[in-house]
Amino acid sequence: MTMTSGGWNGRAQNGAMAEDKDPGRPLRRSFTTAYKEAILDEYYGAPEKSGERGAVLRREGLYTSHITEWRRAREAADGAALAPPARAARTAEQLEVEKLRRRNERLEAELAKTKLVLEITGKAHALLELISESAASDTKPTK
Repeated sequence: MTMTSGGWNGRAQNGAMAEDKDPGRPLRRSFTTAYKEAILDEYYGAPEKSGERGAVLRREGLYTSHITEWRRAREAADGAALAPPARAARTAEQLEVEKLRRRNERLEAELAKTKLVLEITGKAHALLELISESAASDTKPTK
């Protein structure tokens, strides 16, 4: 049985396939802190030149960049950075406030633009009146 990259991307840590809402789009894999720690321990526990480290990566479908990133995160924060970033859940009211704030900013920018256009139009009208009066007074009546 061969497994495509889409299959690897949809595989959960226990080997079960995650529900795929859009079959044409691969799912991004996510790893738990415990899984990352276990893989790092196994990887660095293997002898360096024996090829066992590569076998761990192939078995788990990982890249050396995963190991490097996880190791740096563990060293930087003693394991706390290995956890996925916590996202604050926003309520429907907060989402509505944010939406209205963006709309208000857009409308204020549009209003400022409209005011500027009206100011320029008024100045152009005044200038044209001046030119018109000047042209009218320069012409001499002919008989």
